[in-house]
Amino acid sequence: MSGTTSVHEAPGTAVAAGGSPRLEAASSNGAASRLARASFSRAGVELLQFFRSRDAVGFTLALPVVMLILLASIFTHRVNGTPVAYSQIYTTGLLAGGVASTCFLNLAVVVAGERENGTLKRLAGTPMPRTAYFMGKALMVLTTCALETAVLLLFGHFVYNVQFPATAWRWFTFVWVTVLGAISLALVGLAFSSLPRSARSAAPVANLPLLVLEFLSGVFVPFTSLSKTIYGIAGIFPLRWIAQGYRSALLPQYFVHIEPTGGWDHAQTALVLGAWCAVGLAVAARTFRWTGRGER
Repeated sequence: MSGTTSVHEAPGTAVAAGGSPRLEAASSNGAASRLARASFSRAGVELLQFFRSRDAVGFTLALPVVMLILLASIFTHRVNGTPVAYSQIYTTGLLAGGVASTCFLNLAVVVAGERENGTLKRLAGTPMPRTAYFMGKALMVLTTCALETAVLLLFGHFVYNVQFPATAWRWFTFVWVTVLGAISLALVGLAFSSLPRSARSAAPVANLPLLVLEFLSGVFVPFTSLSKTIYGIAGIFPLRWIAQGYRSALLPQYFVHIEPTGGWDHAQTALVLGAWCAVGLAVAARTFRWTGRGER
């Protein structure tokens, strides 16, 4: 609009030029409602595509269970004279590894593939809000992460006697560690998806840092066998803290004395995961591309 617009302001109320608080609120609510509908619609498409690929679903859910069986059959003794078996330690570690796989690795590989095959370019040209694409991806990885976590937790409980969280507070810890860990790793995966030069290279490029961190963070090697230096380096990244959060929710309280720091460090866990959410969001916002290299 051009020209001069008269603005009447009620005390304590900021009114945009040419509008009223009621109209502005209705407009904002309408935009939020449209975005929510578009996001859930996109999430439905993402989940439908995932569950239609039955082999992908089967292998995604079976991989951590198979790894747990293999590792538990190799490390059969108990931890430092405690009643806690290494199979229970590996359950908590592989729960963290499952979050990393479904969130970081999934998005890093899938988004790189969608960029190369033109899916992102086509979606960017539709009336769908671009934010709905990211919200749809987030809802998809949170759903698959929750499913994989439930499968592994149930298997660990019935086969290796991993106890469910004993109190409401421990359940709360289990949930917030899962959600915050999933969000942080999903955002990092989204940012990482711009790094591979092609869809073909996305899997090996993303798998290398993930495998290194899984070994350093106590997923494949018991954290009690890692040096303080290695464990300290792992503390820079989210995976170690997710595994530690799961230990605090699932293992007996006395096991806290086995932890390298002598505590569960929930505040530091939340701080590190929150920081990685901010880092992932900032990098993704700066580097995300809707088209492949050389395209416009």
